[in-house]
Amino acid sequence: MKNAIQDFNQKLLSLVEHIGLLVIAIATVIAMTSEVTAMALARQVTLADLLLLFLYLEVLAMVGAYYRSGKLPVRFPLYIGMVALARYLVLDIKGMDDWRMLAVTGSILLLTLAVLVVRIGHVRYPYPSDD
Repeated sequence: MKNAIQDFNQKLLSLVEHIGLLVIAIATVIAMTSEVTAMALARQVTLADLLLLFLYLEVLAMVGAYYRSGKLPVRFPLYIGMVALARYLVLDIKGMDDWRMLAVTGSILLLTLAVLVVRIGHVRYPYPSDD
């Protein structure tokens, strides 16, 4: 009886997880379509627009990676954070004081170092299933 309940709970959680991923993917595609439509109507593409599209692609890549491997690589959210901070920097650089600009660039540097540490750790100390 206990195994049947655990199996049911596991299947239910898996279903909810897949529905959530599907909702994220669909919402991301809708947001991308909206952004591309806005760029086409404006007949202008800015660096901020390109960075936003890159953020959407990273979210889709993260969903795809999760579907392929069943795991969420830690690096994907770090990449998304770096691009989001870069986009924030590009959009608001004229209104930023020096300390805020330094804080944002320092945050990007910290995220970059975090990616490096995660990558080195993964190469030097791989999980047993990665062999």
